[in-house]
Amino acid sequence: MSEKSPLPDAQETFINALAAGAMTAETVALDQALGRTLHADLKAPEDAPPYHRAIVEGFLVNTAETQGATQDKPKRFKVVGHVAPGDARCPSVGSGEAVEVHTGSILPDGQVSIVRMWEAQRDGDQISISRPFPPRFFIEDQGCDIQQGDTIISAGTLIEAAHIGTLASLGLDQVQVARQPRVTLFASGDEVIPYTAGLKPGMIRDCNSPMLAAAVRSAGAVPALGGIMGDDFDSFVGAVKQALQDADMIVIAGGTAVGGRDFISDLIKQVGELLVDGVPMKSGRPLIMGVADGKPLVCVAGHPPEALRGFKLFGVPAIAKLLGREEELPQDAQQPPQ
Repeated sequence: MSEKSPLPDAQETFINALAAGAMTAETVALDQALGRTLHADLKAPEDAPPYHRAIVEGFLVNTAETQGATQDKPKRFKVVGHVAPGDARCPSVGSGEAVEVHTGSILPDGQVSIVRMWEAQRDGDQISISRPFPPRFFIEDQGCDIQQGDTIISAGTLIEAAHIGTLASLGLDQVQVARQPRVTLFASGDEVIPYTAGLKPGMIRDCNSPMLAAAVRSAGAVPALGGIMGDDFDSFVGAVKQALQDADMIVIAGGTAVGGRDFISDLIKQVGELLVDGVPMKSGRPLIMGVADGKPLVCVAGHPPEALRGFKLFGVPAIAKLLGREEELPQDAQQPPQ
């Protein structure tokens, strides 16, 4: 790719070089699944609802026997039973009979309807109705929401609270999710010192590593600190190659500016393939991207606000791609949309 490519082109070049859903599957408990990414399509193990059920309180009657009912000529039924929520069966409804039901009560097949409580006039064990009702009125049939074998959540979905509820309603206590990518973070520069160290003239505390580690976690990955690397080229190359043995992604903060002391582009060429060698930005230093054995290499400016900005533009979508999530590429808030 040519130097100083426009941002959207640079993002596409980089992200398109990565394999979608590269992370293997792992099984987690349902209460640990929030914020994880579903690894494969999840099929419903059963129908939902699992049986015919009432969605209002009222009286179950044979539909045909309600036909012709009017205010002047109401139809009358004898209440012969009652189905509470949790009961395993519903009594049969014979001619001229009604069964009292509640929201959630199990119901039978057939041409039956629910007369809502307020539409029935009750006198002891007798009710009367003054209008006809359509078949299966106010009845949810088994499988009307989800049928066994349906895809209920697609691969690559970021699991949210509503998904947890759906899975629990189907009796699932575990779910297969994509393994969280391991991201190793390096800070670059002879002048950079640990953020806990006492500050000396000419030195800069490394605030990028803890900041980017937090951003990595927020994006759904697991950070590891590779340390602060000076400007010894061979040592830096060796450290990155070593990290790539376990890491799924590398992030380097600092060393991307044009100048004799900055050698990140050459480093990328030593460990993998250079894909993006500088992106024109309204502010901040160039962004450099590469790939090594399918693993993204994200190199951002050393200035903390620009480091975080660059990570959001390239690192976050890279993690999403590894997890198998299909998301739109982020735009730069400091530049007009392309």
